[in-house]
Amino acid sequence: MGVEMTRGRARDTDVCGVTAAVAVIDGKWKTTLLWVLESGPQRPGELRRRLPEISEKVLTQALREMESDELVHREVYDELPRKTVYSLTAHGRELADALAPLGDWGYRRLARLAEARTAS
Repeated sequence: MGVEMTRGRARDTDVCGVTAAVAVIDGKWKTTLLWVLESGPQRPGELRRRLPEISEKVLTQALREMESDELVHREVYDELPRKTVYSLTAHGRELADALAPLGDWGYRRLARLAEARTAS
């Protein structure tokens, strides 16, 4: 499924709830960005330091999409040098809370896989 089709589903009201949720977190970095932003507001440079594998272009695109989906708030301070800070919105915190049980399931799955590898 292409990125455009998935992004379109983020605003489609005629899909199941899980599809609607997955559409706003689809992509390699959005769940990680949610996780990082749970610890508090971050400047773009801080996000890049915490996620050195992400390019500036991909970070900017993911944050813009997350802002459009009302998951993050972008605050630009009128000072020199210009200061931009990203934080989770209430909607973003609610999504992060909803994903927590899925994350727990993922950690249990990884533990089972590690056990299976060491047992063989």
